[in-house]
Amino acid sequence: MRPVRLMKVFVTRRIPPEGWAALARAADCEVEHWDSDEPIPAKELERGVVGAHGLLCLLSDRVDKRLLDAAGANLKVISTMSVGVDHLALEEIKKRGIRVGYTPDVLTDATAELAMSLLLTTCRRLPEAIEEVKNGGWTSWKPLWMCGYGLTRSTVGIIGLGRIGQAIAQRLKPFGVQRFLYTGRQPRPQEAAEFQAEFVSTPKLAAESDFIIVACSLTPATKGLCNKDFFQQMKNTAVFVNISRGDVVNQDDLYQALTSGQIAAAGLDVTTPEPLPTDHPLLTLKNCVILPHIGSATYGTRNTMSLLAANNLLAGLRGEPMPSELKL
Repeated sequence: MRPVRLMKVFVTRRIPPEGWAALARAADCEVEHWDSDEPIPAKELERGVVGAHGLLCLLSDRVDKRLLDAAGANLKVISTMSVGVDHLALEEIKKRGIRVGYTPDVLTDATAELAMSLLLTTCRRLPEAIEEVKNGGWTSWKPLWMCGYGLTRSTVGIIGLGRIGQAIAQRLKPFGVQRFLYTGRQPRPQEAAEFQAEFVSTPKLAAESDFIIVACSLTPATKGLCNKDFFQQMKNTAVFVNISRGDVVNQDDLYQALTSGQIAAAGLDVTTPEPLPTDHPLLTLKNCVILPHIGSATYGTRNTMSLLAANNLLAGLRGEPMPSELKL
């Protein structure tokens, strides 16, 4: 009897335990992985994927033509532990008939919660206030000291009313937001009805919003969308928050808008590059709060993401329907 040939799976990082356990139980797979929490070097990744039938990657792993060539003809499935797929060369992947799995829905709530945290932290100047307590700047109660901007009776603009954009709006509504605006590729009347959200042009959203939250996908149309013109249209009391992808924002233009007083403040969970260099000009600003891309960073969410990514990969290798397949 001939031995059963195992399918080679390569995993680009240590992943949370539920996903790893699912891969370890797969008797038809031989699993190799980069045994570190840090990103795998490009050369090591190219070596690791040679002959692989399946690849489980993260959003920080660039899967381009060169890597696909290195993998060879065996590669049938790519599963990414992310909802975003801008790190994947989708046209090239489609051309080769490779199936793609991703992890939508499971990180929606965690990312929306983080967006709320970042918005409130930024608009109420919490890092500044904490620093004043620590450095002795808190001397007495003063009428206008550490004043920020409140959500009650405000207008909130959301760029991208997808799953996460809707979840953010649901959480904002009880704060007394008076008006929701949104923009995107097309109107979404059914989704917008819950918030009486109005579909508007990007310039109108910029001009009329007190708070702007970017929750769209990174596409050629959204790359650099928030630039000098966009910030010049915003109110000088407005607060800008980005939890989507760093490349949606022109960071040089954002820096100028923040230092000139064109806008009041910004909160970013995503930057270009990631990590942001510690000497980056944005990190010198008191009115800019920057987090290290932790939108989905809860134990439960990351475990669920890893399990879904593993199940997508295994289903694809076995020729079965994936729990979450990206249709190319």
